[in-house]
Amino acid sequence: MVITLLYGSPLVVFLGLYVLKKKRQHKESEAFLQEAEAARLTEPASLHPVIDPVQCIGCGTCVSACPEHNVLGLVANKAVLVNPTNCIGHGACKTACPQDAIELVFGSATRGVDIPEVSPEFETSVPGIYIAGELGGMGLIKNAIEQGRQAMESISKKLPRKRAGGMLDCIIVGAGPSGLSATLQAISEGLNTITIDQETTGGTVAHFPRGKLVMTAPAQLPLVGAVKFTEISKEELMSFWMKVVRENNVKIQEKEALVDISGDIEKGFTVTSSKKSYQTRRILLTIGRRGTPRKLGVEGEEKSKVAYRMIDPEQYKNDHVLVVGGGDSALEAACSIAELGNSTVTISYRSEAFSRAKPKNRARIERLESEGKMTVLMSSNVTRITDDTVEIKITHGEKEKVIERKNTAIIVCAGGILPTPFLKKIGIEVTTKYGTA
Repeated sequence: MVITLLYGSPLVVFLGLYVLKKKRQHKESEAFLQEAEAARLTEPASLHPVIDPVQCIGCGTCVSACPEHNVLGLVANKAVLVNPTNCIGHGACKTACPQDAIELVFGSATRGVDIPEVSPEFETSVPGIYIAGELGGMGLIKNAIEQGRQAMESISKKLPRKRAGGMLDCIIVGAGPSGLSATLQAISEGLNTITIDQETTGGTVAHFPRGKLVMTAPAQLPLVGAVKFTEISKEELMSFWMKVVRENNVKIQEKEALVDISGDIEKGFTVTSSKKSYQTRRILLTIGRRGTPRKLGVEGEEKSKVAYRMIDPEQYKNDHVLVVGGGDSALEAACSIAELGNSTVTISYRSEAFSRAKPKNRARIERLESEGKMTVLMSSNVTRITDDTVEIKITHGEKEKVIERKNTAIIVCAGGILPTPFLKKIGIEVTTKYGTA
């Protein structure tokens, strides 16, 4: 009896502490879920998990595996996406699940996402044309790097060894993380390729605001090896990219946009850019999902004070600035300018909540608004732009009012028009995903 008590008591204590911990975790998860629903932050921005409640055993392995923390939680002993907008598609939850109860999907029942159809080798429905990186739905830098490398490996394996005279082995369109990785892999494979980009080397990262922290994860970069970044500034990451480009003699043809693609895998493709035409055996598209900046379509938008990205907040010193948009780019631009303290800053967003932005950016907005350093106009739309003012319509239920604010600069961060029409034009099948893989 004494022995039973001696050994049984610690077990009872352990089980009691375990139960208390589980109850606390469940309570926290329910609170996160209720908060997200109340704020209407329920639409994941990218690839995200869907959990099968029948298969899920509530072990919490997926919750612990997520690098973003507080994205998944346990509610009623089942894993639930409690902070959908914080999910950025790592996929660590699916890998960790011992029951195979998690499927990674794009879009939701209420919000479709256009995704090009590609094979496991990254080849599209048009033989000889490949897609890697963000355009295919993978937004993380690590994923983009890995896909660029794998796509070029696939291209190299399938290419006939006999080269056609004067024809490139492959043209890489886009010089972001995926395109740079593919270019380095092509060099390591001894392929004859060129890389073009409609803007500059670095892709989306090059256009982040100064000082923006970039979340990434360890990755393998061809010719370089392991890259072990976690959270670094935009400038540090760009400096790293430029060093890689210099040391490996990578040639990027900047300010050269893709215009058209014709031909086929049998006779070769003709790629027409804004500068010239190329003959190539294969094509790899790593152009991202930003596409052409989405415009407001209002009177006065052509004025020189309207820009579609912010590079340096210092350039808006002493300005009356309006930032339009509700994603991370918009919030970071508005906060970066407001935090300098020498401008008046207003942010206008058409929806009721910043559902697409990271929590730390939403917290920055709330802090700056409470400090009186920023005006936040939700459920609002720009209706007219003049030389020194901007008109904004604000909607509250059935009530509408138009206000006029003094204005000397406007930054539109309304996303991009995806290249879906172009992809369809050249024959690539595009599927709208509504919560499917």
